[in-house]
Parts: sequence; structure tokens; C-alpha cells
Amino acid sequence: MANELILGIDIGSSSVRAAFFDRTGNLLPRTLVKIERKLKATASGGSEIDADAAFRQVVAAVDGAVRKAPKGEITHIVSCTFWHSLMGLDATGKPTTPVYGWADNQSREYVTTLRKKLDERETHNRTGARFHSSFWPAKLLWLRDSGHFDKTSYWISIGDYVALKLSDQLATSISIASGTGIFNLRENAWDDKLLRFLKIKRSQLPKIERDGNTFRLNAKFAKRWPRLADSEWFLPVADGATNNIGSGCVTSDAAALMVGTSGAMRVVLNEPPKHIPEGLWCYRVDRSRALLGGALSDGGGLLDWLRANLNLPKNAESIIAKRLPAKSPVTVAPYFAGERSTGYDENATGSILGLAMSNNTVDIYQAAMEAIAGRFAEILRQIETVTPIRNIVASGGAIHNSPVFKYMIASALNREITLSNAPEASMRGAVLLALETIGKMKLTEGRR
Repeated sequence: MANELILGIDIGSSSVRAAFFDRTGNLLPRTLVKIERKLKATASGGSEIDADAAFRQVVAAVDGAVRKAPKGEITHIVSCTFWHSLMGLDATGKPTTPVYGWADNQSREYVTTLRKKLDERETHNRTGARFHSSFWPAKLLWLRDSGHFDKTSYWISIGDYVALKLSDQLATSISIASGTGIFNLRENAWDDKLLRFLKIKRSQLPKIERDGNTFRLNAKFAKRWPRLADSEWFLPVADGATNNIGSGCVTSDAAALMVGTSGAMRVVLNEPPKHIPEGLWCYRVDRSRALLGGALSDGGGLLDWLRANLNLPKNAESIIAKRLPAKSPVTVAPYFAGERSTGYDENATGSILGLAMSNNTVDIYQAAMEAIAGRFAEILRQIETVTPIRNIVASGGAIHNSPVFKYMIASALNREITLSNAPEASMRGAVLLALETIGKMKLTEGRR
């Protein structure tokens, strides 16, 4: 057992990473491989990446990890990937579109159509997703009018495409399916009402596999990676769900707070709440767990943008630290990258208000931190209408690298925040889920 290894893969929007873990879920030193990338932003609001280029990055990460693999049997391979991606395939399995990420809002005008023709509240409570360009319904309407349906036989996510290329099987996990916006949380199946409205057949979507189902590599990749040829590969799961698991937030009173380029706060529940708060989403970790939370388009990315454009002094955060707990005299609306939770306003934009000649760039930077913290506070308020939160565990570079930002968020939440010390929390969470599935551990609170 000491020589049994698990390969983890994290297919993110800003990087692809791979590393080996032992059978207790610990990352093995010096096995991590990281390939940086960015989804392409277009003038029309696109956020996309070429599907085959994205797959080649996954292959390169696995190549690098295999070269670093310790001695032992690689029994299982797990992966997580960013939620809400969408791409098309033709009948032969070739991409007909780029991979569209959650930030792609080229379909934003179709949100109005959805709200006019469907009951958003009822749909939200059934699917866990509001009408918004980050989800599939608006994107599919836009793609139909853009002429992409004529050449497309299947609609899938990037994780599904990776599994297809590796195994020749078109299937998805319940975790990935639940983040599309066309999945019925209550029935654990593609949503019939939305499929009829969107004129999509179930045969055009990947089969939703049962938890724990695995696949083997096809001949091409078994030849490329002989050490992985007999390994059991789990289907990709969503990185938001695995981040909770990897951070130790697996019970209904423990919230995971992630502040990277974007931001999110999430809590694991045994079942979706009877009534989902209108500002939150609800997806699936697996068939026995739901994930309730909210996501911000502006997190550390907004702070990076301000640092790049405001010519801030190098000691800006030290200046702010000396001011605290005093608030900035300036107000920032933190929607520079649009709004998801809690208002889901497709037309929301960022703004800086209350400027006077006495203000400076540090005032603006402080106000942006305060505004992001305030959005997290509203997400927490809505989560607590469903379940009380006693512990908050934070991860992500934007909060780990800024004690000032951590203080502001903790103040807004009126809670103590514990920083997660789990390296590669999302990848690790996928490993822990797999270990639970094969009966090697039971997930409990406190595995941080």
C-alpha cells in the first residue's frame, strides 16, 4: 500500500497542473508540474480556448508528472476542472467551437429571452442556476442563432472532452453536469423542461455516469504512458466542489472561501435546500452531496488590475494597514468583470464613486478590497438562511498573500478566518473523493 500512487490533474482556466499523491491524500514532494495559460478574451465578451490546444496542455502536464513519478503502482488517476465550460463536437468527435469559459458573456442578450419565456425562480430552484451567460441555456440559444447547431452533434464540457480523447467514451460526472444550468438537482438528470425549450436531445449530451465509475486509457495513450495503462481513471469533477473537500470543508457548518482571480464561498450539504436563496447557486459534489454558494467575477483579478493601472506605491497595503479599521472615503462597485452572485446583472459594470481632490490611488485600492469583502458578506448572509456557519477556511493567492485583505474580509463577515494549509486543495479534494469512493477513507471535518 505504501507504494500505491494516485495521479491528480487540475484542468484550470489559468493553468494545468499534475502531481502525485499517496494513499492518505498527501501531495508527494517534487512531483508537481504546472503549465500556465490564459483563456483568450475577445472584444465581443468572449473567454475561450482552443479545445485541442487545451487538451495538449493536459497531455504535457501528464507527460511531465510521469517523468517525475516515484516508484510504485499508479492505481488511480483523478482530475478536476473549471465549472460551466461549453464546447461543441461534430459526429466524428471533432470540435465545432472553442471551449467557452464561465466568463464568456457573448450570450448575455439571451438572458432577457430566458427571463421572458421561462419562470426564472422555478427554474433556479430546480437546476440551482440563475439565468446568466455563465451557464449553458443562454450560450446554447446564442450558438443556435450563430449557426453552430448545423454542424454540432454533441454539447460537452472541457473535462468531458479530455475524458473522450483519453478513453473514446463520451460521459460526464454528476458534478460537472450539475454546473451546466440544464441539470435537475432534484432528479439527478438532465432537465427535461430546459431540454425541450432549448430543442436539445439527451443523445446530444454526454451520459451522466454513476459516482465511482472509471475508465481505462485507449490504445494510443496506453502506449504513450505505459505506467498508466492499467490505472483506473475517474471522470473529471468540478474544481469548486473538490476545493471544499481539499480544504476540509465537508460539513454544513464549514464554508470554504476561495479568493483567487475570481472568488467564491461554498458549503457542502447532504441535499439541495428546499428553497435555494435567490442570490446563490446550488450544484452537486456527487449523488450524496450538494454544494451551495455564490461566486464573484471580481476577486484578486480586480486588485491586480488596479495595481497595474493606478501606479500604486509599493507600500500601499502597509499604508492601508495603518489606517484600519477606518474605511476608505471612496466607494467602489466591484463589477469590473461583470456580476454573478448575488444579483446576476449582465449589465453590471465597475465604478469608482465619491472621488475628491483629497483622495489618492490608495483610497481607491482600499475601497476595492472593502467592496469585494462586502460581496462575500452578502453571500454568507444568504448561505446562513439555509445553514449556520461556524468555520470559514480560506484559500487562494489573493487572501494568502495579503494580511490586509484577509482582515477586511474577516471584518465584513464578522468571523475568524482560517487559512488553508493544504497544497493544491482542489486537486487534493479530487484525490480524497476517489479514496472515499474506493473505501480507503471517510471524509470528515478537519482534514485540512
